[in-house]
Amino acid sequence: MEGNDVGAALARSIRTTGRKCLVAGTLLLGVLAALGVIAGATPDERTFAAVADPVQSAMSILVPLIGVLLVSDVRRDRTLPLAPTWVAGVLLAAAIGAFGGLVSAVALAVVPSDVDAWHQVGAIVVGGVLVQMVAMLVGTGLGLLLRPAVVAFLATIVLPLGLWYVLGAVEDIQGWLTPYPSVRKLLAGEMTLGGWARWIAVVALWDVGPNAVGAARLNRRRAAEPAASR
Repeated sequence: MEGNDVGAALARSIRTTGRKCLVAGTLLLGVLAALGVIAGATPDERTFAAVADPVQSAMSILVPLIGVLLVSDVRRDRTLPLAPTWVAGVLLAAAIGAFGGLVSAVALAVVPSDVDAWHQVGAIVVGGVLVQMVAMLVGTGLGLLLRPAVVAFLATIVLPLGLWYVLGAVEDIQGWLTPYPSVRKLLAGEMTLGGWARWIAVVALWDVGPNAVGAARLNRRRAAEPAASR
């Protein structure tokens, strides 16, 4: 894997007008969420965690779609490598998460607060970056497994939230099998050792597993294509 391949994959994320609008719209969602929280919160409710949670959550809705589109390119064009696409997606997701942290900080800095507004700010910023990385890899994983792209994107929303809802009566299992509980902890800066263990399980289930299976299917299809064409 070469840096040029990663750069090319990053360029594909904004290759078309539609993709530029998608990335811009993702960032705009974060800005609008920050403005909404600041406008609606009282001074004793204005904390970094209170702003960052809706900011990162709003952006994480569209981040998987970026991943879906990136791997859709790889499925259509056998000359495009998959590994640099994953790396590019993760880097872009990290940048989006960092942007969310910056937007939250700026929004909080311009309004008064009656509480310790910056409690756990470092942990929350890191948590936001991790949330966007996982969202991106959910998109790449389901994008490799499902088609068309719109079905894969809808699955990134329906499947984790649907499973979370179904397991609503069993909170302990929710934390091990669905991203939502861990995301809430990350964006509050409240992760514990047990919380990190659940987060690793979620990453394995929603990121590592789908991407590994999707990559194996892609490699089998690519290997069969030359034989089928002879």
